[in-house]
Amino acid sequence: MKHKINFIARTLGSSHFQHFASLSFSAAILLLASRALANNAVLRSMFSCQAQGLGGAVPTITVSYQQGTNLSFIPAGEIIKKVWLNDPTQVIMDFDGPMCMQFGSQPNANVGDCKNSGANVIQLRRIKKLKIPGIPNAENTLLTVVTERQGQNKLYTFRILYSDGIPDYHTLAIYPDSGGPTSCVRDPKSSS
Repeated sequence: MKHKINFIARTLGSSHFQHFASLSFSAAILLLASRALANNAVLRSMFSCQAQGLGGAVPTITVSYQQGTNLSFIPAGEIIKKVWLNDPTQVIMDFDGPMCMQFGSQPNANVGDCKNSGANVIQLRRIKKLKIPGIPNAENTLLTVVTERQGQNKLYTFRILYSDGIPDYHTLAIYPDSGGPTSCVRDPKSSS
């Protein structure tokens, strides 16, 4: 037994073993850290023309119970003028500035500062499904956003995807178009 203990002590004291153990431990830490970063990306981004669906695909945004998801038009320099959510039974919205919202079909049913709407960010969060009379049960919904920059309006639509876990990102940032020939190439599969 004494020989076994001496062998273990010499092995643990060996510089080769210590180097191997240190290297293995460092590799394991780096692997875990890189997985954590990949699974909790801060930002997802797209060009304005992609977010408008001009490439042939409706963009998506994921919302969850765990945390909110931001839709930011700050990089594009656009101001949000109006927002519609087809099915408000599972998503709540907040804004970083004054917003004009319309409730009902009456022309003067606006609430908020309609002359000075000035939000750049919409924060979306999933909530437990509400039962609202008159709104049919739907598996998904569409978020429509009208923005303005230098007197020109843009129309964006996003399909809302629901998640029970933590989303892969917490901010979807919209950037101005690059002007390059491939920033919004139309997908040939979507033209059918």
